[in-house]
Amino acid sequence: MAIFRRKTAQPADPAPPAGKRPICLALQGGGAHGAFQWGVLDRLLEDDRLDVRAVSGVSAGAMNAAALVSGLAAGDARATLDKLWREVNQSGGRNVFGDSALWNAAQPPDWMKDNPFWRAGETLALSMSPYEFNPLNHNPLNRVLKAAIDFDAVQASDIKLFVAATAVRQARARVFTSAEVNADVLMASACLPHLFQAVEIEGEPYWDGGYLTNPPLWPLTGEDTPDDVLLVTLNPMTRDETPRSAADIMDRLNEIVFNAPLVAELRAIAIAGEMIGQGQIEMGGQGPYRHVRMHAIEADRWLSDLSLRSKFNTEWSFLNDLKTRGRAAADEWLDSCLGAVGRHASVDMQARFG
Repeated sequence: MAIFRRKTAQPADPAPPAGKRPICLALQGGGAHGAFQWGVLDRLLEDDRLDVRAVSGVSAGAMNAAALVSGLAAGDARATLDKLWREVNQSGGRNVFGDSALWNAAQPPDWMKDNPFWRAGETLALSMSPYEFNPLNHNPLNRVLKAAIDFDAVQASDIKLFVAATAVRQARARVFTSAEVNADVLMASACLPHLFQAVEIEGEPYWDGGYLTNPPLWPLTGEDTPDDVLLVTLNPMTRDETPRSAADIMDRLNEIVFNAPLVAELRAIAIAGEMIGQGQIEMGGQGPYRHVRMHAIEADRWLSDLSLRSKFNTEWSFLNDLKTRGRAAADEWLDSCLGAVGRHASVDMQARFG
């Protein structure tokens, strides 16, 4: 079940724009599940009917966003994204996204992982601080990012890039812009605090940006970005069954926590759109409000069979399976929703969030 209801075209829709259609991308975080977005982006780039002018992201979504901007500058974004995920795979296994590798190295079957004694041991392992079990602060993601992404090209690009991280001491979201984005910023955006030491930038420690905005949408609503925003999620919003096992409860809680900031931003956009439609607030001119045409490629139907643990799985066969799912999801979206870009929203925000 999708969080958005598909929205039909209205009679007053403008004619389809000529040439490539300008668009913003918003890429949610989700560890290794970011390879699903790899597939989505790969298919959209292959289709070549969209003109990406701005991208926002968190965690793995931010990595994909930076690789996309870097690759577009080099003239082959598909190759750059491919290199990113090959480097993720080749970086030494499951600890790239912060898995407690020592505890999970044996990779026992699911029935053993759901055993109360195994869960108790896992909880004990995670009770250790990364300042204790990783005192040298080794982060394999650093090598991956520097090997795959040309940060000079990212900083010089005319494509706007927004990467969010959570300021630990101030408890607020900071959104880094293109000129500020480097490997430290991307590692900060992906920093799970129980698995990695906080990433310090300009004297402020940062954790995963998904705690407060996942991904940031408001930077994409400025006057200098396209009116169309395509959101690509990684955390399913809806579940058909109530979780009962300890593992399933933790998985669902994780999804809810990391989806909460996105729901809040979507609701704000929906309410603003409704108020504009009713004439309660003005848009255009020097005001901060304008209509945003929302579109979405959702994880629900494509990733709902996967557990939280699989977000740490960087096996090549698994990453390629996720890529294949992403390409199929993008293919479906191109067939059903591309025609809406530049004309009207393809999802009904008011129905879900208004």
